[in-house]
Amino acid sequence: MRIHSRNVLYQSLFGACIFVFLFLLFYGHPDVGIEERVASRRIAELRDRLVQVETLNQQRLSDLAAARTELKYFFGTKHNASAANLTGLRDGSMYSASFPLFSSLGRDLTSPGIHHYMPHLVGHPEALKPRFKISERRLGVSLVIGIPTVKREKENYLLETLKSLIDGSTEEDRRDCLLVIFIAEPEDDSFVASTTKEIQKLYPEELKSGFIEVIAPPAAFYPDWNDLNPTFGDSHERAKWRTKQNLDYAFLWMYAYAKGTYFVQLEDDVITRAGYATTMKSFALSQKSNDWILLEFSSLGFIGKLFKSRDLMMLTNFILMFHRDKPVDWLLDHLLYTRVCNPEKDGKNCERMKDQVRLRFKPSLFQHIGIHSSLKGKLQKLKDKGFGKNELFRAHSNPAADVSTSLKIYQQYSLESAYKGENFFWAMAPKAGDTIEIRFQEPIAIERFYIKSGNAEHANDRLFNTTVEVLPVSTSQQSDGQAEQVAPNYRKTTDGYLVVGNFSASSGVAQGSVHNNTGPISSLRLFIHSSSESWIIISEVACRLASF
Repeated sequence: MRIHSRNVLYQSLFGACIFVFLFLLFYGHPDVGIEERVASRRIAELRDRLVQVETLNQQRLSDLAAARTELKYFFGTKHNASAANLTGLRDGSMYSASFPLFSSLGRDLTSPGIHHYMPHLVGHPEALKPRFKISERRLGVSLVIGIPTVKREKENYLLETLKSLIDGSTEEDRRDCLLVIFIAEPEDDSFVASTTKEIQKLYPEELKSGFIEVIAPPAAFYPDWNDLNPTFGDSHERAKWRTKQNLDYAFLWMYAYAKGTYFVQLEDDVITRAGYATTMKSFALSQKSNDWILLEFSSLGFIGKLFKSRDLMMLTNFILMFHRDKPVDWLLDHLLYTRVCNPEKDGKNCERMKDQVRLRFKPSLFQHIGIHSSLKGKLQKLKDKGFGKNELFRAHSNPAADVSTSLKIYQQYSLESAYKGENFFWAMAPKAGDTIEIRFQEPIAIERFYIKSGNAEHANDRLFNTTVEVLPVSTSQQSDGQAEQVAPNYRKTTDGYLVVGNFSASSGVAQGSVHNNTGPISSLRLFIHSSSESWIIISEVACRLASF
């Protein structure tokens, strides 16, 4: 009787819940539709995260099984060493033990792996982990953004790219994304060190929080380039360049595989729109079908390509199989053809099928800004027409000041307009000793300064060998010895200015802080120490005030 009464109670409660659900569905608040869309997006996000976790779990189980088999094989071989010595020549086991590429490790089947595509890695486990890494081991993010960079013959655009990505992200983005800077110079320790030092100087908080990671590959990961056979009539240098680029991508993808739900491939010479991370996540989660392979956020090259992280191993295997044969963008197209095209149908049908799994977002979120390619001597003035107008200057709220310069100003691009954020400053070729001076109407305390030279359309018009100097009010009131005690870490010029920073030759940016012992400042000056044939653009000036 109690069981029957309990069943009646449960049925009544279930019926009441159904009634309330139907009532809300048909007569509920008008915002229910919005709430349903939000719920759908959250469900989609949860689905992708669960699938990624399941994929990683299967990978870990596979790795564990392989390790268990290897241990059993190792201890079995050691225990039966005498028997192995006697029979090894007959059954080939000594050959297998000596050459693990061909060893089944006690199994009847040998599973394919990276050693089959890159046999030079056999016996070199150290080749499959970064030789240099700065990482806080951030995991479980929504977006992992990979940025490979190499030493270029002339210009380096990495820091400009990095600044655009950081400036275009929100605090939430910085908690839920990961930027992996992959310095693909395995034999140039000085370049790795100098690039890392610049990143550490500009973005210490982003490194500490785990938003940015920096890695570099070992030289052992790459093959002997003398054994390369060029294809398509390419020179040996060009074949090496595109083959190494394929291997760079593969190393980066293997590193990023387990760190997030989606992976975005970028290059080191791009700028982005504000809010790019949120836009990419929203576009991925809004897809009704989960059959897509690739989402494109730029029409150029291998820029702004988003993959599900669980597909990175498939992509890596495909690229490694043919890494010597074709460049990465060709191989990606072949992968799509293999997945969805019917060879018995025409090319138009194939393109339609590829368009169903390669979805394009418009307008483009990324713009290519590089001119000098990573391939020596190659120029590429590629622009994504779907990106829209480039941001040529950026405004900041600066303290009232009078500005002046010894440089010859070009047309209407005045220094005053740059300081006020109304335009950029443009001047003709500077000479050693030229200055740009900002005289504050009232002495101020500067906490941080940021000054950017060059812009997206004229990246070469930047300052180099130029110092940032400040004139403390105390300098005119104290003797030289007393002034040195106020700011002991700064070099003092002959006219009383303190040198607080300099412009990076690679990024054209000067930024830093001013020690609070310096006191109120009456003037900030840029002093140019070398003549240059290039013109000068100042596209951004920011002075953040401090309080005593």
